[in-house]
Amino acid sequence: MSTAQQMDFISVEEYLASELESSVKHEYLGGVAYAMSGATNAHNRVATNITSVLWAKLNGPCESFNSDTKIRIRLPGHTRFYYPDASVICRSNPPSDAFQDAPTVVVEVLSDSTRRLDLGEKKDAYLTIPTLEVYLLVEPEAPKVIAYRRTEQGFLREVWEELNSSVPLPEVGVELPMSEIYRNVSFTT
Repeated sequence: MSTAQQMDFISVEEYLASELESSVKHEYLGGVAYAMSGATNAHNRVATNITSVLWAKLNGPCESFNSDTKIRIRLPGHTRFYYPDASVICRSNPPSDAFQDAPTVVVEVLSDSTRRLDLGEKKDAYLTIPTLEVYLLVEPEAPKVIAYRRTEQGFLREVWEELNSSVPLPEVGVELPMSEIYRNVSFTT
C-alpha cells in the first residue's frame, strides 16, 4: 500500500511574506507554492520585447509590468497568484502591494514546460478576472500569437502568424507589431 504525499499548506499572507524574501519565484494555488522554472533566451527575449513595446506605446492610466509582477486571482474556494510574462494594468493596486488584482491584458510566452498550464489551468483562471480584456499566448520560436479577447458572447480566440502583421489591443489603445515582438529572435523551424 502506498502512502499519499502530504502537502504543506500556507496562507496567502505567509506566501506573500516569503515571496518577498525568496530568491526563487513561486506561483501559489490555494495554499500550495510551486517553484517556477527558468526560461530560454528566446523566451526571455520575446517577453522583454513585449514588455518594452507596451511600455513605450502606452499612455494614460495603463502601464506595462514585467514577469516580476504577480497577478492575484480570487476563485470560489481559493486564491491563486501567477507571474505572467507581461501584463497591462489600468487600475493599479497600491504601491505597497506585491501583486496586481485588475489586469486588462495578460501575456504568457509559451514553453515546453509551461504550455499545458498556460493553455489550460492558467487560461481558465485568468479568464475569470472581471477586468481582463485580452489573454495573449505567444510562441517564442515561431511567429505566432493567440489571443483570447473578451466580447459580449464571451472570450473569442484569434491568431496572428505573419511577421508583417500587428496584434491589435484597442482595449489599451496600442498595437503590438509582430516584427517588434520577435525583434532579434531567430526561428529554428
